[in-house]
Amino acid sequence: MTGRYDVMIREVAVFDGSGADPQVADVAIEADRIAAVGAPAGGARETLDGAGLALAPGFIDVHTHDDFAALAYPDMAFKVAGGVTTCVVGNCGFGSAPYPAAMAMAKALHPQLSLPAWEGYAGYARRLETQPPGANIGLLVGHGTARLAALGSEARAPSAAEMAHMKGILAEGLEAGALGLSSGLIYDPGRFARTDELVELAAAMRGTGALYATHMRDEGTGLLDSVREAIAVGERAGVDVQISHHKASGRDAWGLVDASLRLIEEAQARGLAVHADQYPYTAGSTILAAVFRDGAFGGPGIGALLPADVVIASTAAHPAWEGKSFVDLAAEMGCSPETAAASVLRDDPGVTVVLHSMSEDDVRTVMRHPSTMIGSDGIPTLEGKPHPRLYGSFARVLGRYARDEGVFGMAEAVHRMTGFPAEKFGLRERGVIRPGAFADLVLFDPARIIDRGTFASPKVAPDGIAAVWVNGVAAVRSGRPTGARAGRVLKRSARV
Repeated sequence: MTGRYDVMIREVAVFDGSGADPQVADVAIEADRIAAVGAPAGGARETLDGAGLALAPGFIDVHTHDDFAALAYPDMAFKVAGGVTTCVVGNCGFGSAPYPAAMAMAKALHPQLSLPAWEGYAGYARRLETQPPGANIGLLVGHGTARLAALGSEARAPSAAEMAHMKGILAEGLEAGALGLSSGLIYDPGRFARTDELVELAAAMRGTGALYATHMRDEGTGLLDSVREAIAVGERAGVDVQISHHKASGRDAWGLVDASLRLIEEAQARGLAVHADQYPYTAGSTILAAVFRDGAFGGPGIGALLPADVVIASTAAHPAWEGKSFVDLAAEMGCSPETAAASVLRDDPGVTVVLHSMSEDDVRTVMRHPSTMIGSDGIPTLEGKPHPRLYGSFARVLGRYARDEGVFGMAEAVHRMTGFPAEKFGLRERGVIRPGAFADLVLFDPARIIDRGTFASPKVAPDGIAAVWVNGVAAVRSGRPTGARAGRVLKRSARV
């Protein structure tokens, strides 16, 4: 049947992204927008039966490292198959410009990657506009990348000229529509920055609507001081704050999230817009070079780790090592785990690892708190064994934590991954289902949706996601990615 709409989804339970209870309605899509919600008159070129299914705004992954994956794997099937329609890139201080510094830092995640150069964040955005990815992309300016461009790897405060250089990089990114500035304070060279440096840079965003997102200096026993520093940067600079992957890492730090959440509440009561994101797993993932320093696992910033807690996720030099802990690898090599780790780093400085370092009780505590939205923090090392959060974070929240465990209701879970992040990051007309909003949508079965990837076999799409639209274009049909590349660069706007 033909008609006035492109797509009509009939009799579907609509979770509109606000946190309100779902309402059964028909939803019509025309071009890149939601045309009508309720009982639209007229037919459509394509009609879907939504009975027994749920329709949500497309999931907004506020914490990704997909800057270069959006170009290297442009269909972004690893994200859209999980319902993600928007990725915020440039997190943890790893930005996409200036190009030489960005590519130097990108080698940690994509050691074989080679891409033609671009000029600044505007050039990166133009590349995405001319070679569209499968999901929308919002940019953060990376402090670490800017610092590397201005100071190299120097462990000192910047000179006035170097600070001006970094401010110029930030200004160019903001002019290109960046959503804010990110820092990664456990990574080189970001860890060499003092608080005053971060405040001075962040203050350049005052009044722009851009925010400061931070992988804090210490997520172990120093968690509370790190939260205080993040809050201080926001209050002194006069900008909103996003705490990345809120957690307590290492057994000695378990339980500290109760106090860190109180610090967030106190800052909010003083008027600071400070929130956090979280991935729904007790294991994290990062580069081995950040985890194994000075001959030991863990330490400042990471928390206490045992060699058995650290598992190789991806290594270009020795793929046979992937999936093995450093206890396993040490037994194979006939040496200590520390000697094995040093050997791995010599062979492949960019090796990534999975860290089993968190408490399930802490994960639930942080998730339940109203300051928390969802971000996968997935590392797109598709050739290896990436953390399954890359594929399954949002389905896991909806299926395991909302439906099965009742940490919060399904409507609240949808809000945490749609309307809430859209408002915080200034993504106008995204994250909601209402007439006129962009048609970023996920059709799923609330009784079936669940993540399916494991650490042994992580590259598996979730179950229960029937269809996904990005800007009105079907990115997933009948549970399978279509290969469509309808994503856009989303630029900063005033708070929704």
